[in-house]
Amino acid sequence: MKTTARIFSLIALPLFLIACSESEQQPETEEELIARAQDIHDRVITLDTHADINTSNFTREVNYTQDIDTQVNLPKMFAGGLDVAFFIVYTGQGEINPDGYRDAMANAMDKFSAIHRLADEIAPDQIEVAYNSDDVRRIAAEGKKVAMIGIENAYPVGPDLSNIEKFYDLGGRYMSLAHNGHNQFSDSNTGERDGIYWHGGLSEMGRFAIREMNRLGMMVDISHPSKDSIMQTLELSRAPVIASHSSARALTDHSRNLDDEMLLALKDNGGVVQTVAFGTYVSELRRAPWAAGGDFADAPPATISDFVDHIDYLVDLIGIDHVGVSSDFDGGGGLTGWNDASETFNVTLELVRRGYTEAEIEQLWSGNLLRVLDEVEAIAAQIQSEA
Repeated sequence: MKTTARIFSLIALPLFLIACSESEQQPETEEELIARAQDIHDRVITLDTHADINTSNFTREVNYTQDIDTQVNLPKMFAGGLDVAFFIVYTGQGEINPDGYRDAMANAMDKFSAIHRLADEIAPDQIEVAYNSDDVRRIAAEGKKVAMIGIENAYPVGPDLSNIEKFYDLGGRYMSLAHNGHNQFSDSNTGERDGIYWHGGLSEMGRFAIREMNRLGMMVDISHPSKDSIMQTLELSRAPVIASHSSARALTDHSRNLDDEMLLALKDNGGVVQTVAFGTYVSELRRAPWAAGGDFADAPPATISDFVDHIDYLVDLIGIDHVGVSSDFDGGGGLTGWNDASETFNVTLELVRRGYTEAEIEQLWSGNLLRVLDEVEAIAAQIQSEA
């Protein structure tokens, strides 16, 4: 009797284990997947490296404490779980002369003042300016939103490189040497339209500007300059650089995207490309003429799936350590699924659907960018100690 019972138990045990294993491997339901993605989204620090501003929205009467008609504001950041936004001190390219430099500096200072006014006077209980990665983590842990500052176009620096330190002291933590148009520092990607360039990449002043940014601990942004300028920057900079809002040119052939040669050089440099949710940069369909006359009106809008296709491509090419996320909100960015800060969770959800782990999602959302910021600061300290 005991022998029979033992034989039965030996047969039953594997069947029980198989049944348990099958039960444990039941596919995740949609509700469970969404809940898991939400938990991840709540735990990681989400950071967007590019949100443009209009200073008319930074007054006592109209400001980001209100859900105004902007893609980014505090109610939308809280609703979508966007923790950190780099607000952008953007200046359009103007004339290379004293009047142009004066107007550009006035524009830049107006934007610096607006960002600090929001954080220091209008809503200090809701948002604070961060100057380093420790600030980011502290402010986020306190339940407040984090403002950081990026400078799009070094044109306002004018001929006086000491203005770079002035911008750094005001909180500028990255700067692109050019925007859409050549300037005193660098050629722009816009040279691809007509083949006309001023410097063949960086000017001599541009090279000095990169050295000064390395000395101060300001990240160099390569999103808008020409390819020659980008490759020269990657060779010259002692510190890792960023592309604050660019995607993969192999998927969408746009001059604002980075080709594989640039991306591989960026990897060797230790930098990060912040994949941008800008329709015409992430979907060829948004750029391909659908009619004989080149009518773009009926092209379907770019989607969050198109956007994460670029993330997938970049991760496959240069590795998870070198890829991040940006929107270019209020500057032309936005697509179906992530059209303002209130929809930020959808990015995490799509990443979870594609099998990214929590650790990888944390890297993409903020870890890689903050790692570069830390390394840039460490190299700056080394350069200063050498001096």
